[in-house]
Amino acid sequence: MRPVSVWQWSPWGLLLCLLCSSCLGSPSPSTGPEKKAGSQGLRFRLAGFPRKPYEGRVEIQRAGEWGTICDDDFTLQAAHVLCRELGFTEATGWTHSAKYGPGTGRIWLDNLSCSGTEQRVTECASRGWGNSDCTHDEDAGVICKDQRLPGFSDSNVIEVEHHLQVEEVRIRPAVGWGRRPLPVTEGLVEVRLPDGWSQVCDKGWSAHNSHVVCGMLGFPSEKRVNAAFYRLLAQRQQHSFGLHGVACVGTEAHLSLCSLEFYRANDTARCPGGAPAVVSCVPGPLYAASSGQKKQQQSKPQGEARVRLKGGAHPGEGRVEVLKASTWGTVCDRKWDLHAASVVCRELGFGSAREALSGARMGQGMGAIHLSEVRCSGQELSLWKCPHKNITAEDCSHSQDAGVRCNLPYTGAETRIRLSGGRSQHEGRVEVQIGGPGPLRWGLICGDDWGTLEAMVACRQLGLGYANHGLQETWYWDSGNITEVVMSGVRCTGTELSLDQCAHHGTHITCKRTGTRFTAGVICSETASDLLLHSALVQETAYIEDRPLHMLYCAAEENCLASSARSANWPYGHRRLLRFSSQIHNLGRADFRPKAGRHSWVWHECHGHYHSMDIFTHYDILTPNGTKVAEGHKASFCLEDTECQEDVSKRYECANFGEQGITVGCWDLYRHDIDCQWIDITDVKPGNYILQVVINPNFEVAESDFTNNAMKCNCKYDGHRIWVHNCHIGDAFSEEANRRFERYPGQTSNQII
Repeated sequence: MRPVSVWQWSPWGLLLCLLCSSCLGSPSPSTGPEKKAGSQGLRFRLAGFPRKPYEGRVEIQRAGEWGTICDDDFTLQAAHVLCRELGFTEATGWTHSAKYGPGTGRIWLDNLSCSGTEQRVTECASRGWGNSDCTHDEDAGVICKDQRLPGFSDSNVIEVEHHLQVEEVRIRPAVGWGRRPLPVTEGLVEVRLPDGWSQVCDKGWSAHNSHVVCGMLGFPSEKRVNAAFYRLLAQRQQHSFGLHGVACVGTEAHLSLCSLEFYRANDTARCPGGAPAVVSCVPGPLYAASSGQKKQQQSKPQGEARVRLKGGAHPGEGRVEVLKASTWGTVCDRKWDLHAASVVCRELGFGSAREALSGARMGQGMGAIHLSEVRCSGQELSLWKCPHKNITAEDCSHSQDAGVRCNLPYTGAETRIRLSGGRSQHEGRVEVQIGGPGPLRWGLICGDDWGTLEAMVACRQLGLGYANHGLQETWYWDSGNITEVVMSGVRCTGTELSLDQCAHHGTHITCKRTGTRFTAGVICSETASDLLLHSALVQETAYIEDRPLHMLYCAAEENCLASSARSANWPYGHRRLLRFSSQIHNLGRADFRPKAGRHSWVWHECHGHYHSMDIFTHYDILTPNGTKVAEGHKASFCLEDTECQEDVSKRYECANFGEQGITVGCWDLYRHDIDCQWIDITDVKPGNYILQVVINPNFEVAESDFTNNAMKCNCKYDGHRIWVHNCHIGDAFSEEANRRFERYPGQTSNQII
């Protein structure tokens, strides 16, 4: 099992050391090298995650306060100087944009300019100590050569014996180590100390301790173990104890926040009469190790989910949204902390929180903000059980939406997939590992029907976030010596954690186009767009227009009328159109751009604009049982920023063959009086119907969330007028509200158009 590093929690590492009863020396959140010597009494250290001992975010202590360096004007020469300050011979690289995570406190240096020959960083030019216009999202980091300066002495060496830290924790099965299916849920608790992995003495071990360990390893809860079996087994094995006296409250997000007692080097008798501590963890629904567990969990009566995550690039992370009065809303980040974040994570079937995010780090929500000043003890079973404040729109904005990153179980899924031939680690031809009977082997995936949803799952399994593109031809990427196609017919819903959870042909490979050039590939990204239709505007602007045929030649050319229009007596007569405005917001963390490049956009002389997507939106009129009776569509003939939030600038404008797209924080408004912004209902008979609008219906462009791309409304048509009401996004209502919607379409008329 892959160990979990404590420094993955480094954003609260300083708090970790202050709270830990055995951490009486330095408040450093890092095990990296730290140096006391330096002009003006400066100290230096490396921090952040994930990292190796010779790399990380550079932090400087000045006047007793730790701070960071802004990446503005930062160069490799500055990295050389800082690596020498840290006790290394030189730098091999540097990082920007808080690659190792944002720091806290002061930003001590900005516009740092070094020649590389300086002996101390104080000899380099800068804006002056503490004078900066940066944020911690611009923190600089360094990658040093793993070679020490002659005579360098790490100032922490003397103190280490007094404040040992638990860096990593794992569960090791007592039997069958290395042969158990992942994730490992039961076994001996082991901690990694400076001299290797050690067991924990079970004297005084409590369920609270087990709860903390399970949470660290990605499991929401723990269960009792057969202590007699493990004690009998322990008598036949040798153990190396390094830790005892563990006392957790149960709400800690990491074992190092508990009270810990370490055995010292000269302790001869360790854990007399005791045995290694053992835990058994209960996996969440996504990670149930067997079908039996899944059935058992599914059979339990469960209420409707009232908390969810949106906008995260990886499982177990995202913007926190809560359900109130049948509508979803966000949580304000005021007083948002690890306790509240851990309650959310465990409620959703993950472990404790790795990070509590503020400032809309996972994108801004839209609509209501339901909660503020949430204060959890960490013992609550639901976020709604925590004391909180109900707020109004004036109290908080979506720029303060709270988010979380949860601990996940290690499943090893990323070891069964890899990319080859790409220009970077984020792209390439997809190779999967299959086995049995016989040895494991790597092979390719047939490109037939491979699309965005399948690519999304592949990127998620790789740990690379979202898919920008799912490619069916990869002839421009060298496949090396892998030429066998081992998987075909892959069809995913987009929510799976790995490709082997998707439907596929099994051992019988069927591929219409053979050869390595027609195998599946992906381009992954940590960010993606997320389009959301303003459903209330559709309801407010809907109306019927009888439009003369002589005014619809252009629309007919673009196939925006019902098929019966072809046999109409042109130019006489009219078509009955249901018209409405649509306002489409981009709530994601990346701009929404057409899949096709400008070179392939199609010029339409009729309307005098370019089409960048074949279909951008579907409009349908459905019967209560789902039968389609009328349809419309919209090509993205002018995909641009109509309006933006106050702090966001427009980037896309279609005029003069300009770039098309929707910027994060902006929206594109298609007014009701624009051609094709309608549904031709000329042939629709009076009755009760459902109006459905679907954005990006063919998944041509990757989004972080496709569940919010459909909108539904009740509508009642009497042959002369239409009533449109109860418009909502597909995932905006509760399950019960959706059931009522499906059962009684058009029965309540609260708006006459």
